Amino acid sequence: MSKSLWDFSVDLYARPGVADGCLQLQDEWGADVCLLLAALWLERRGVAATAARVAQLERLATPWQAAVTTPLRQLRRAWKAAAASDAELAELRRQLASLELQAERILLQRLEAQGLAWPADAENNSDWLQPLTRYPGRVPDEKGRTALQRLRDAAAGLNHS
Repeated sequence: MSKSLWDFSVDLYARPGVADGCLQLQDEWGADVCLLLAALWLERRGVAATAARVAQLERLATPWQAAVTTPLRQLRRAWKAAAASDAELAELRRQLASLELQAERILLQRLEAQGLAWPADAENNSDWLQPLTRYPGRVPDEKGRTALQRLRDAAAGLNHS
């Protein structure tokens, strides 16, 4: 039995350099980390990346990120400096971080449910990262490409069962 997308993501995120790479791609390129994690999970499962499937995942993730996860993240980050000297605000900020993580987990569960509907193909060498890392009007620089490769390498090193 394959790992759930959540378990795969937790294991992957704990590997050296992965968290930093994900945050770099998110902050510098506007990447959706949940989609990146889902992409790597789907690659590991051998699911073919098609334009229709990529679009389905984006239609699932984009509204959720815009309405739920991103506002939580922005508020949490906005409170960082003030929370350093205000214990009550620091606690509220901690709660925001917890809500942000819950929002990401819910999205990963939804992405997993969609991905489980697609069969694995043992002959497939599909690249899910490429179509899910198109940034409007921008191409990742060497640093961005290195971060993407680090994610792929880290995922390849995970035990998938």
